Amino acid sequence: MCGGRGTRLDTDAEKPLFRVGGVPMVDRVVGALRDSSVERIIAVASPNAPQTRAHLDVPCIETPGEGYVADLDSALAHDRLSRPVLTVAADLPLLDGDIVDRVLDEHNGGSLTVLVPASLKRGLGVSDDTTFESGDREVAPTGVNVVGDGPDDAWLTRDRRVAVNVNTLADARVAEQWL
Repeated sequence: MCGGRGTRLDTDAEKPLFRVGGVPMVDRVVGALRDSSVERIIAVASPNAPQTRAHLDVPCIETPGEGYVADLDSALAHDRLSRPVLTVAADLPLLDGDIVDRVLDEHNGGSLTVLVPASLKRGLGVSDDTTFESGDREVAPTGVNVVGDGPDDAWLTRDRRVAVNVNTLADARVAEQWL
């Protein structure tokens, strides 16, 4: 998923092309997917990120650019995708092949949402705009999911590789500390 504008990053660069440690975030995510057992990579881009689409060396699906959830729904309806499908946000610069494979190992059919404790995000010093209660703890989605047909499941991990989404310049500084 690489169609965001990145307005909170206070930069002219499109969010997926924002550099963390000198490398565009989307390149780090594509590299992590290539280092995993994922068989096929297809980027989901939008009119909000034309330079990202031109930059990528993987096939792309164009979505309307109406927000993450709407664009994900649009991509999932595309005939080039079949379920289950791993979805990954382009703002996860710490992602690597090992954690991608761990997510795939946790998937037992149906859909899987990867969550981290909100306290982990706060402890790392990264933004935690989207949190909710799950059971007895406050959690945050990571931007990594498996979308399938069947029952929904969640995997709660304390792995910073999926906890650090770069939405602000402060988030980028935290990510660079962990590279």
